[in-house]
Parts: sequence; structure tokens; C-alpha cells
Amino acid sequence: MINYIDGSEIKITENDGIFVDVQFYGSDEKLIGLEPHRLFPRSGGNKYVALLNSEGEQLAIIRDTANLMPESRKVIESALEEYYMIPRITRFIEMTEKFKIWMWTAETDHGVIKFEIRNHMTAVKPLYDGRVLIIDANDNRYEIPDYRKLDKRSRKMLEPKL
Repeated sequence: MINYIDGSEIKITENDGIFVDVQFYGSDEKLIGLEPHRLFPRSGGNKYVALLNSEGEQLAIIRDTANLMPESRKVIESALEEYYMIPRITRFIEMTEKFKIWMWTAETDHGVIKFEIRNHMTAVKPLYDGRVLIIDANDNRYEIPDYRKLDKRSRKMLEPKL
């Protein structure tokens, strides 16, 4: 049975990075090590946030984080920000290919990263406004806010893959 949470009936505390613990007031019930996920990641904002256990089962749904106590809201919003963080690529340092696997080294707003893609036809997705989304072999996501603003060397590496 899924608990629908309206707000003040719970206290949410940080567990570890993207995980949280939930204590229900007036009850001994405590849920430990839950992972918050937005049910509508693109359009829902902080409404309808599912809390999943380690098996991926929904144990509770927060209807709107704005109704939580301030401390609990801060914990949930921090966990969601960490989970949905998408590094933005600012330039490419190196790109090599071996056995049809592309190895990329890029500078991002979170530091230098290395990742692989297996099929650039499905992993590199140009969007109408110049943004490019990249999904690596481990399903990590990266964004280029506007590939046309990359330095010349980076564009030369990327454009054949678009």
C-alpha cells in the first residue's frame, strides 16, 4: 500500500546523498534509505515525488514538497537536485574511437569527466535550440547548452556525431 503524504505528518532526514529517511509523526513507522524520484520529471517540478525503497518499489508519494516542514523540504529538494543533476559540457578535451566505442573526455561545470558511448546515432541528441543531450554507456546524462558556442576544436569533434 502506498502512503500519500500531504505535508506536516512526516519528518524527512538526510540519509546519504540522494537517500532520505522518513519518520511519521504519531507512529513508530519509519522508512529508511528511500530514494526520491519525480513522477513527472520535466513538468511536475516538486509535486508528486515518489519515495522508492532499495528494490525500486514506491512506498510513499509526496503530493507537493511545498507543504512539507521547511527542514524536510530542504532535505528532499537537495536529494532531488543531486539525483537530477546533469553536468553541462563546456568543451571537449579528447575523443577517440576503438572497436566502435567512442571514448570522450570533456570539461563540465562539475569538473573533467571521461565517458563512453556505444552508438552516437542514439546517444547524441541535438535539439532545435542548439542544445545537445548525450547519454553515455552507463545511462549518465550530459548537456551542452548550445553546441554552436563551443570552441572551434570542440565543435570539430562533436559536429560529425550530430
